[in-house]
Order: sequence, then C-alpha cells, then structure tokens
Amino acid sequence: MRRRRYPSDTTDAEWALLEALLPPAASEVGRGRPGKHPRREIVDGLRYLVDNGIKWRAMPSDFPPWRTIYGFARRWAASGAISVIRDELRRAVRVSSGKTPQATAVIVDSQSVKASETVGRDSCGFDGAKLINGRKRHLAVDTRGLILLVMVRPADVTDREAAKELLFRLNVMHPEIATVWADSNYAGKLVAWAKDRCDITLKTVRRPPNTKGFVVLPRRWVVERSLSWIMRARRHCRDHERLPQVSESLITWASITLMTRRLTRKPARNTTRQPAASALMTTAA
Repeated sequence: MRRRRYPSDTTDAEWALLEALLPPAASEVGRGRPGKHPRREIVDGLRYLVDNGIKWRAMPSDFPPWRTIYGFARRWAASGAISVIRDELRRAVRVSSGKTPQATAVIVDSQSVKASETVGRDSCGFDGAKLINGRKRHLAVDTRGLILLVMVRPADVTDREAAKELLFRLNVMHPEIATVWADSNYAGKLVAWAKDRCDITLKTVRRPPNTKGFVVLPRRWVVERSLSWIMRARRHCRDHERLPQVSESLITWASITLMTRRLTRKPARNTTRQPAASALMTTAA
C-alpha cells in the first residue's frame, strides 16, 4: 500500500463506505485470481484524475498503471456499479439530513462545455445559444442538489429533445418521482408529454419580468449549485473523453466523492467559550 499523500485520496472512513458498496472482486466469487493492485488504489487513482484534471497517461507512478484504472472505470460503469454506489450514498446523505431516502421531486438543467480535440465529431456539436462547440451535460438532482441521473450528449441537441430521454429514464429508475422543476427551455409540448408518458408533472420556473443580470430563481438555484460542485473537479472544466459514457462516469465519481466526504465529515468543534457565570451555574446544577 502506498502512502496517502494527495488531497483526493480516500480516508479510512470513506473507504469503509465505498468498499462495502463496490462489486465483489472476481477472485472472491471464484472466477479469477486475486487482483494485482488493491482496489483502494484504483479508486484513489480515479479520484486523483477527476480532481486534478490530468491525462489518463499522466497518472503518477505511485498509482496502478493508467490502463488498469481506466479498465476498472469502464467495467464498473458498464455494469451499473457506480450508479448503485451513487444511489446508496445519496440515500444515506438524505437520511442524515432528515429527509426521506427517496426523492419525489427533482430539478433538471443542462450545461454546455467545450470539447477537446480528442472528442469525436459524432458525439460533439455546436450550441448556438451559448456559442460553444462541445458537449452538453444534462443533470437531474434532488432538492439537496444530489445527482440522480447524468447524461452527456452533443451540444447541438436541444434541452427538449434530451429531456424526453432524461424523463423516461428517471421514470424507469425512480418511479417515485412525481414532480420535476426546470427552466423555460423545457416548456411547451414537453409538459404534456411528460404527464402522458411518464406521469410526471413538469413545472417551469421563469425569470421575473423586467429583470436584468443574475437572479436567484426558486428551485433552479439548486441544480446550478450542483453544476458548480462538479466544476470544482478540474477534469470537468472541459470534456476530454472520447466516449460520452466515460464522461458520465467521471461526473458520477465527482458526485460520489462529494457525498463520501459529507458523510464522513467530522462535526465542527464549538470554539465559543462559555461565560464564567453561566459555566458556574451549569456546574452547580
């Protein structure tokens, strides 16, 4: 085991959460020999790449080879393992904050980001509204800002077009969702489609009339904050992945890191000193 030296490394408490949720190794179910590298090192390598925005081939030498980490990332994403981890951690965060485990209302929005030269033309497009040539991330988050679903599509795909797939997948994966808030780009025929096909009430939150500049809008600010959380991980300032599925999995890993740190965060110490008189009264009582 290498010495943990990077801010993105898992703590013992975080690894205890993740180890219990990761799928069993092949050797544990009698389908192969023991792995050459500890899986904690694989997870730390993924978190390092997402947090620092490096190239896959620039993985530091104290981590396992980049091809090994990339292979695990692809397999865990294809098997749905990271989606299970994300959902379990989201339920735990909601319960710890006094919410029900399942969300019944979500907020959706999209974000256009530039694409690197490694992104193929078949998964890249030009967003005429934002004047960005790249990809568009479509997010669905609960009222706490925790991700339920993420989709990466070419930037020339409109929000209404992508929303049909997003809402359909939400309805299949989370049938308990009844209400979805969105901006005015999702208005129109999509509202009736969502109600008829998915039994979801789509509510649009519009800007107040005659307002200029930035305005904090009800409900919509939650998903905007989630997008800012994702952008803290430098890997997501631009889309570098050739496959959209890899981009989705790395965004999910950023969300997983956020939730494990929140669940294992130590409570803040009360640094305020009690006045002498009240302290004496408390002691006497």
